[in-house]
Amino acid sequence: MEPVQVTFAPLDPQALCAPLYGNPKTGAVVSFSGLVRDFNERPEVSTLTLEHYPGMTEKVLEKIRQQALTRWPLQQVIIAHRVGPMQPTEVIVVVAVAASHRADAFAACAYVMDILKTQAPFWKKEDTDQGSYWVDARESDTEAAKRWMKHD
Repeated sequence: MEPVQVTFAPLDPQALCAPLYGNPKTGAVVSFSGLVRDFNERPEVSTLTLEHYPGMTEKVLEKIRQQALTRWPLQQVIIAHRVGPMQPTEVIVVVAVAASHRADAFAACAYVMDILKTQAPFWKKEDTDQGSYWVDARESDTEAAKRWMKHD
């Protein structure tokens, strides 16, 4: 399994995380699964469509992965992101981190998600009963990513 995946196929968090178990050096596995919600800037989102720049997106995700591996003593980092049309409750992203200690695993998982939200080249369109619209970047995502830059 590739540690970075961008796919149109549904994501299975349990299957993606399974390879992180079994290393005797691993004391903690932390994972995050992001789901499509039925609301965002407007209520009643029926479909979310995520577009990306093939090739570039994978390179950015791998760079984020490598940054986490450099910053913390980790055994593994997995990033899987879905693209294309999705319905509410479907898994859009899975980040999983294996480390010897839980603090490193929690921190690295949060870091990957915060940086991914601001640096990965994805474009999000939401469909509602009132029409379709492209979702703008959120200030809260930018602020979350800034906290990690203070340590660089």
